[in-house]
Amino acid sequence: MNKFALVALFGLSLGLSGCVISVDGDGKYGHHSDWQDKEQKNRKYISRLQIDVSYDEILNRMGIADFNEFYTKDNDTYQVLYYRTQRIEGDGVTTKNECTPLVFKNSALVGWGETAFKGISI
Repeated sequence: MNKFALVALFGLSLGLSGCVISVDGDGKYGHHSDWQDKEQKNRKYISRLQIDVSYDEILNRMGIADFNEFYTKDNDTYQVLYYRTQRIEGDGVTTKNECTPLVFKNSALVGWGETAFKGISI
């Protein structure tokens, strides 16, 4: 091989060594972004929930909620954890309407979803 071809091949390989293929955040080509993985994990876990699971057990399994609210009513305590389960706006900000609420009464799960949250009647 002549010297020119060798130098050209070497230069070409250096130029290609820094290439990065970027996949957009919509998960094209079978790739998922972090938020898609998080939403899927949260939906999967929520689909398997059962009444009376403790607040601490949910936190241990699902991690920190995207939103957390606390209420008291008639000597009972209510805590609502919101976990992201769907994308509404592609703005990079998680909002409550992109989350599923998990409702706890006195530290025990009593329901999940908007209907359960509205049932608190605070």
